[in-house]
Amino acid sequence: MTTSTVCFSIKSILYIFGVWPDTSCLALRRLFWTVLLTVTLILQYTYVALHFHTDSLTDLMDTVSTCLAYNLLFIKLIIFWINQRKFHNILTRIAADWKECANDPFSMQVTASMASLSHRVSNTIIGIHMAAVVTYSLGAFLSNSGDETFNASTIPVRVFIINMEYPFDSSSSPVYELVVIMQFIQLVLNACAIDVINALIMTLVLHVSGQIDILQEWLTNIFSKDSIHGMTGTTIKNLIGKHQKIILFAEDVENLYCYIALMQFIAITLIICSIGFVIVSSLDSPDASTMLVKTLMFYIVMNLEAFTFCFAGEYLSSKSQNIANAAYGSLWYNVHVNKSQIIIFLILRSQKRLTITIGKVADLSLERFASIMKASASYISVLLAMS
Repeated sequence: MTTSTVCFSIKSILYIFGVWPDTSCLALRRLFWTVLLTVTLILQYTYVALHFHTDSLTDLMDTVSTCLAYNLLFIKLIIFWINQRKFHNILTRIAADWKECANDPFSMQVTASMASLSHRVSNTIIGIHMAAVVTYSLGAFLSNSGDETFNASTIPVRVFIINMEYPFDSSSSPVYELVVIMQFIQLVLNACAIDVINALIMTLVLHVSGQIDILQEWLTNIFSKDSIHGMTGTTIKNLIGKHQKIILFAEDVENLYCYIALMQFIAITLIICSIGFVIVSSLDSPDASTMLVKTLMFYIVMNLEAFTFCFAGEYLSSKSQNIANAAYGSLWYNVHVNKSQIIIFLILRSQKRLTITIGKVADLSLERFASIMKASASYISVLLAMS
């Protein structure tokens, strides 16, 4: 039976990037990734600035999409580093939930099943993103083998996995091979960090949804005809306490992810627009198959990333409404008025949905995902008209 909500792959990557609590050499890890990502972004934006008027709009949008993806990752890491205490509180609440359900077979079964589901979801997200890294790198190599040219110095002009402007000659061997290897390693690690942050929100939402299922079962059993006469004040207190723990856990997740969702909502729209433009504009070009190998999986992953956040918010909202439905459907009206009043307050509180917001402005939902797709399609049509 699964005995941990957060899977090993998530723990490992968060440990590498200095996010997991009690990580050794925490300051050095954060300093390393700060310097590495800062240098990478400077080299990328320098390339964009120097090739703004020389590269085609398709190549420029391809470079811009990777710049935005790296920017988004850096912002997510900074937010996690700043909110380290909130993340620690979330993990503490998860550990407390596991300890609480140790003596209840049903609670343990629900918690373990949700943990198992979250492990499968997390590993699937990581696997899909790793496939995107491989296809993106493969597309760069195919483009390199097909379009290799020579300049006046007989040095081959080679294509890198990620376009950067280096302060040295990076086209000659073995410098080119070393740079490509380092780019690939960095791309894999950065993709892992992006995957883990996306998978973590699904893990947390699935855990709290399991606790909601446990609360629903308690409401059904406590107010059943067989148990209604044996109900005590302690039983009602446990119900209210469980509900309050669920609310506090959801609020911690909201506080941790609301500004990440805001940056995600802004950046992912531009990234999907850029990659979509690259795909559409390259369909008529001679190297269409190479460009599709490079960008199609990347486009799918970016859409999946937006869908993951929006689905997590929608799922949490719909599950929280089930608490009020379960409480209202129980036999609460047959108990003493002093006890039934407390359940009425629980029903009233449950009508306020638990949700994850976009920077405290709007709720994450499938409707927001549809708006992202519509906005991206509109921007693609504008770029096609400009090209």
